Amino acid sequence: MGNIKARIHWLMGLRVVVVTLLLGLSLTFQVTKGERVETFYALIIFTYAVTIPYALVLRKLTSTDALVQFAWAQVGVDFLLETLLIARTGGIESPFAVLYVITVTVASLVPRRRVGLLTASLCIILFGILTNVQLYGFAEVWGWLPHTRLSAAETLQAFGVYSLAFLVVGFLSGALADQLQHADHSLREKEQGLSRLQEFHENIVHSISSGVFTTEEGGRITSFNPAAQEATGYSFEQVQGRPWREVFNWHPSQPSDEHILESSANMRFEVECKRADGNRLILGMTLSPLHEQGEETGLVGVFKDLTQIRDMEEEMRRKDWLASLGEMSAGMAHEIRNPLGALAGAMQMLRKDLHADETSQRLMDIAVREATRLDNIITEFLQYARPPALNLAEHDLNKVLAETLDLVQHEARTRTNIKIVTSLASGALPGQVDQDQMKQVFWNLAANAFDAMPKGGQLTIATGCRKIDVSGRKADVVEISFQDSGEGISKKNLDKIFLPFFTTKKQGSGLGLAAVHRIVDLHGGWIKVESQDSQGSRLVVCLPRSAEAGVRLWHEGREPWKRS
Repeated sequence: MGNIKARIHWLMGLRVVVVTLLLGLSLTFQVTKGERVETFYALIIFTYAVTIPYALVLRKLTSTDALVQFAWAQVGVDFLLETLLIARTGGIESPFAVLYVITVTVASLVPRRRVGLLTASLCIILFGILTNVQLYGFAEVWGWLPHTRLSAAETLQAFGVYSLAFLVVGFLSGALADQLQHADHSLREKEQGLSRLQEFHENIVHSISSGVFTTEEGGRITSFNPAAQEATGYSFEQVQGRPWREVFNWHPSQPSDEHILESSANMRFEVECKRADGNRLILGMTLSPLHEQGEETGLVGVFKDLTQIRDMEEEMRRKDWLASLGEMSAGMAHEIRNPLGALAGAMQMLRKDLHADETSQRLMDIAVREATRLDNIITEFLQYARPPALNLAEHDLNKVLAETLDLVQHEARTRTNIKIVTSLASGALPGQVDQDQMKQVFWNLAANAFDAMPKGGQLTIATGCRKIDVSGRKADVVEISFQDSGEGISKKNLDKIFLPFFTTKKQGSGLGLAAVHRIVDLHGGWIKVESQDSQGSRLVVCLPRSAEAGVRLWHEGREPWKRS
């Protein structure tokens, strides 16, 4: 329908142009000869005036049949006007008989077969009527069609030539219009097929769960599918035109990696970068050359977010190690505690010996005090090794954290230049937790951050919720992060910070973070650690919305680690 409307618009514009040129030139010629020009004035004014109603009617037509009928009506009006003009300017001798040819050609634009021959036949009939009226002088009395100066044979010959010209033009324009219509239809089918194929390919790229991006020859990103945007947190507008190495923070560790990339071969590797929100992102990526018409025009990259899998693998290794160590240490602690109790009792009896000198009394006091301290440490460790019974209920973790922050703020005031900044998620963060145990977790993480900033600094506490995908299973996870600006944790100690009795402090039992890890583990959650020397640390407690979801996530998290 839009194509027919465009053709009718074109027909209306062409009519105005032709009338302006032909009648305008003829009008000028007639004025210079001093002849009457009323007919030319009337036809020019009528053509311009009728174009306005044409345009108004065209705007209201919506169906294809109505548009075709409207086009035919315009062609019919054109034929009548041309016949009037030819009759007024000499009939068979009129120079405007050529307008019939233009109308026949233009009428072929209407999408119907044999249109050219039909309009040519109509022209011959109209022109034949004019010729006969003029030849026999039927209208001479009105001064419209004076008797021709041509003989009857010459008149018939001129009529035959014009008729043949009308038929030839009608046949050729109809045939060409027919071929044009078939070609247009075939082209549209091919365009639609190409569009469907393009949409199909785009839907594939947009629907797959892996991130996909393409680059031009210089390595600048040209496309970024929705999965890539979800994994990285960047929109296509934010990465378009940027080098892919910069976006994914890829720097070849060995010169051979760069050589493989330039050798038009597939390259597989893991890269650690940052999401748009600053969180750590580990990607398993495959790069391949992008070919177009046999020439390499860029790169196509396919990647998968491995962050959760790698975090869980690390957590599971830590859990297995801690479980083995806990069983062994608990047995040793029980064995040590019994003789330690007997030893402490014996020293208490010795202290009552009135004949002991002052030095012996002081040494006895030290021995009793250290034995008591050692017994407290063993008791604390046995409490760690023996999982506490959780009183699970649904609580808003924002409120649980807010209740702990009062104690944390009070503790911060006793330290040097400690500033606390909070960024809590809007709305509630419900979760199935033991609120007393979670308060202990938050307190220990805050106290640990204070100890990492002996000269002062800033502790940023934030909460949020996000979706994770582990082996095809999606779940909502609540995150509570504690980020300090302290000394940071060295790489060699990152895997040890949750071990019982491991500490880099001058004081402390080393059981604080171990207890945090144990409580979070019992809730079905895990802890992410990000730290660098002298750049602070960020510990994130990740808790599933429900305990059942946590069990499922850990079950899924084990499988990829077992396969590695």
